This record gives sequence, structure tokens and C-alpha cells, in this order.
Amino acid sequence: MSKKILHITNGSALTEYLKELDFKDDILTWQEMLCEGPTIPKIDSREFFQLRSEFLKEHYDIEVDTKELKKELSKLDNVSKYDEIHLWFEYDLFCHINLLGILNLLHQKEIKKPLYLVCSGRVEGEKNLKGLGELTPEQLLQHYNDRVKLTNEDKELAITLWRTYCGKDHNILKPYIVKESSFKYMSSCLKAHLKRFPHQKSGLSVLEDNILRIVRDNDIKSRHHLLGYSLNYQGYYGFGDSQHSRLIEKLSVFFEESENSLKLNRKGHEALLRQHNFASEVNNNMTYGGVNRSEFQFSVDQNKLVKTILHVN
Repeated sequence: MSKKILHITNGSALTEYLKELDFKDDILTWQEMLCEGPTIPKIDSREFFQLRSEFLKEHYDIEVDTKELKKELSKLDNVSKYDEIHLWFEYDLFCHINLLGILNLLHQKEIKKPLYLVCSGRVEGEKNLKGLGELTPEQLLQHYNDRVKLTNEDKELAITLWRTYCGKDHNILKPYIVKESSFKYMSSCLKAHLKRFPHQKSGLSVLEDNILRIVRDNDIKSRHHLLGYSLNYQGYYGFGDSQHSRLIEKLSVFFEESENSLKLNRKGHEALLRQHNFASEVNNNMTYGGVNRSEFQFSVDQNKLVKTILHVN
């Protein structure tokens, strides 16, 4: 008798892909972006849904259908019929923070079914890291065959990381960068997360700095052209169109724009040379879990987050 499985995917595109490949088991589609905005440890709560709805509306003009979201998550209310739960998530920060949230949710609901992770990233013979939806059917099925069973230590690590992410001191994440686990991209994602905070000298995050370098080093025609570049060359972040568009808008103080050209202005070059801290001008006050990024800056010398001058107690 074949096992009955619940698949949890990282989005509707992958859900449709699995259906095309004739996956017959039940699928729960995760449709959140927990890497941005405030979060609290208890996901399945009225406070959590309200917090997330308000954030997504304010920053991205997204109207959350809470009723539909709860209906999807209700698939976790009757897991006794399943033998295993398979989690489909990618190598990037966007996916990994969602994955931490889901593993915490399963813990909250006291779900003790065997958990397996299907995670894409490096693919033999390919130069670039690949998302699950970018894999050929043969590659995707091979990834599925190579799925990894999560240990109790893996689950405990995920719960610890989620609660830390929801907390006020993200330097606590640092020791976990070198911790061995079944999450082979977690170390890269944690490093990438800490570098989302403004650099102590320029006031720009690694991702913001990278966008300015793209403008400096390429013949960029427009913001839309820049968006394509920034999506393709973002490393371990995995952010979508709306997130990159928001960053580009925040960085517009560094651009000279004409009908067919987008170039760095003087401030842009100064920012890349780290001659001045531009954090207040960029004014990117995004919240990451329990911390507002404007309250901290990343010190390369100390290799950790330090309080910004305005926020030192």
C-alpha cells in the first residue's frame, strides 16, 4: 500500500508544476513572504494574521484574503490521514525564512509526522543556482528522489531560528551560520540576512549596493531594465519583482534618469566608494521579523550588527 503524503510547496507556480507532473497527493500551497515585515512566533493566531495583513497592504498594496489563507492552512488540521509531509523549498533567503515559519507552525500544531525536504540550488552541470520551477521535469523528479528526512535536531534548529528571527537581537543568529544540519543552504541564507542591514560606512545593504553596481557597470536603459538585472543577479536572496521594485524606488536618489538611460549621479558613486552614510536618505525602514532594519547597521570590522547612533540606548 502506497504512502499518503501531504506536499507543502513554496508557491502556486510549483503547485501547478507538480500537478502537471501527475503528483496525485494533497498539496498545501504556502503564499507568504515572511522575509519582510513583522512576525511573531505564533503563526496560527489572530494577531499574526492581522500583523501580516496590515504590513502587506501598507508596503505592497496586497489585500490578503485571510479566509482563503486559513482555508489552505486548515489542511494541517487533519494530518492523521497522512504518513509523511514533504516540504518543497529553494536555496534562497525568501524560501528559507518561509520554511522556518512552516516548521514552527507544524511544531505549534504538535504535528509529529516524518518530514522530508526537497530543496533545489546547485545542479550538476549548471553554472547558476536553480529554483525548483526552473528545473526540467527530470531534474525535479531527481530532486524529489533525493529528498532529505529532517531529524529532530533539524526541527529544533528551525524552531530556534524562527523564534530568534521574531526577536530583537539578530546577532544571536551568528553562531548558527556554522552549525551543521540538513539545511545545506541555511548558512548562506543567514549570512545574506545579516547583510540586509545597512553597511556601517555607506548605509546601504549588500543588495542595495549590488543594484548600484549594476547601474555603474552596465548600459541600463530604464528602471524596468534594471529590475531584470537585479532579479537575475541577487545571489541568495530570492526576492520577487515587487520587492526589487521597492528597492529601486528607494535608491532613485542615486540615479540620473532620461528617456533611454539610467546612470549613477554623484551620490551614487559616493555611496559605492563608502564616502558617506546614506541610510537616512534611502530611508528603507523595513522590518525583518522582530527588528526594524533602520535600528541597526552591519559592521564589517566587528562582523556583526551594531546599533545605529540614533538608536543607541
